[in-house]
Amino acid sequence: MQIVCLDLEGVLVPEIWIEFAERTGIPELRRTTREEPNYDVLMQYRLGILKQHGLGLPDIQKVIAEMGPLPGAKEFIEWLRPRFQVVILSDTFYEFAMPLMAQLGFPALFCHKLEADAQGFLVNYHLRMPNQKQEAVKRFKELNFKVIASGDSYNDTTMLGEAHAGILFCPPENVIREFPQYPVVKDYEALKAEILKASDRI
Repeated sequence: MQIVCLDLEGVLVPEIWIEFAERTGIPELRRTTREEPNYDVLMQYRLGILKQHGLGLPDIQKVIAEMGPLPGAKEFIEWLRPRFQVVILSDTFYEFAMPLMAQLGFPALFCHKLEADAQGFLVNYHLRMPNQKQEAVKRFKELNFKVIASGDSYNDTTMLGEAHAGILFCPPENVIREFPQYPVVKDYEALKAEILKASDRI
C-alpha cells in the first residue's frame, strides 16, 4: 500500500502568512520557513509582530475565509485520492486550515494548534509533536506503507528524506541549491507524473 504525504501551504493553498502580510501591509509577516528553517524562531517572531500591531486570531481567520486553494489543487487531490492514501502534513494550525480543508474535500490533515486569550490575541502555539512531518512518515513506514512525500520548504526536507521518494514542488532557489537530491516540479501535471514514476520505483 502506498501513501502520498503533502505539505499544505505552497503546495495546495497559498502561504497564509504571506497573504495576511499583504492584506495588512505588514511586510515582516512575509517571512516563512522558506527563509527561516527554525520553526520556533519563526513562530515567536510572528507572535511578536502580531502583538506589536494589535492583531489577533479573528483578523487572521477573516483573511483565510477569503482565500481558496491554489488553482488546480482541488482537482489534483481528486486525482490522487482514488490512486493513493493521502495525508496532509503541515506546520499550519487547525484554526487556520479548516476552511481551506473544506474546499479541498477534507483530506486527512495533521498539524498544530494555536492558543488565544479571551480577547482573541494569540499567546502561544502548541506543536502536535516535534518534527511531526518526519515522525509521521516514520510511523507510516512502520505500518508497512510505501511513502511518497512532496513539499516546498526547508521544513519539508526531513519528511522528503524519510520517505521512500521525495519531490520538491515549486521550491525557492535556496532550497533547490541545498537539496539537489530531490526532483523539482513546477506544476500539478509534473507532480502527478513524478508521483507515478516514484510509485513504480518504490
